[in-house]
Amino acid sequence: MSRPPIDFYKPLAIGAPEPFRTLPVSPERMIHFLPAHVEKIRAKAPDIAQKVDVLCGNLEDAIPIESKLDARRGFIEVVNKLEPGDTALWVRVNALNSPWFLDDVTEIVGAIGGRLDVIMIPKVEGPWDIHFVDQFLAQLEARHDIGKPILIHALLETAQGVNNVEAIAAASPRMHGMSLGPADLAASRRMKTTRVGGGHPGYGVLADPSDSAGERGFYQQDLWHYTLGKMVDACSAHGLGAFYGPFGDIRDEAGCEAQFRNAFLMGCSGAWSLAPNQIAIAKRVFSPDVDEVLFAKRILELMPDGAGVAMLDGKMQDDATWKQASVMVDLARLVAKKDPDLAEAYGL
Repeated sequence: MSRPPIDFYKPLAIGAPEPFRTLPVSPERMIHFLPAHVEKIRAKAPDIAQKVDVLCGNLEDAIPIESKLDARRGFIEVVNKLEPGDTALWVRVNALNSPWFLDDVTEIVGAIGGRLDVIMIPKVEGPWDIHFVDQFLAQLEARHDIGKPILIHALLETAQGVNNVEAIAAASPRMHGMSLGPADLAASRRMKTTRVGGGHPGYGVLADPSDSAGERGFYQQDLWHYTLGKMVDACSAHGLGAFYGPFGDIRDEAGCEAQFRNAFLMGCSGAWSLAPNQIAIAKRVFSPDVDEVLFAKRILELMPDGAGVAMLDGKMQDDATWKQASVMVDLARLVAKKDPDLAEAYGL
């Protein structure tokens, strides 16, 4: 159960900062993962930070056990040296049941908590996980005199987490959003796939038989459509961001773009990028199409208050389409602040 409304926005520790009542808004088209235990990648961090909306230090999956401490120390080193500009700084810590979680959070908040925007919590099962992290962060913020609350991003990676997605979204004013973690979720559900995100050639629908002797068409379907829709609804209902997670086949750029675009059209704010080529894909996909933005601007100009009915290029516009246009233009304004070329193309 969440805190009652009268207490929802009270700090959970004496001296901790007041929680945000309205979450900060910025472009989050790609969350780029930085394996900070690798020295040559740490050296590239300043250049990478200029190209992405979110730079996320990775301490969990894909970090070898023997490199866990190096990844933690490396991320602290990167942040201490970095001038990120308007790029957000996040970290994905190890899971709550791991032997590294407590030191991950304690050391990182103590060293760079004032510069950290969001902490990712893997494998969130229910609101109880968020409540624990919420209280723990408040204690650390108070101890280190941190003036801005660190937000929580939950990773949806288990069947129980999906089952409790609504309660997770409502658990704390620290909640920033959620990402879909398809690989761990597949294992939790006993799905028969070894792929990390994306579709599967065996999952689809077969065309009806016909009188001709030709081969029946088979059309691949999206394994993650249900879960993604459920996560987007829970996040949207609570004013949070929803994100597609990793697409593991780095070489399959077409497949990555298709999966990202599905997520964008369904309401996601961004996706994870695991390699430099995926940064460009996420930027392209999660930036609204120029022609659609220009058309949306015309709708808003035609119907400034969103009332009534109007025709534009033979298409009926009303209150619902005005709201759709507002979503598109608001996103374009955010992206324009980060990308001068798109700002010019959008006329913003």
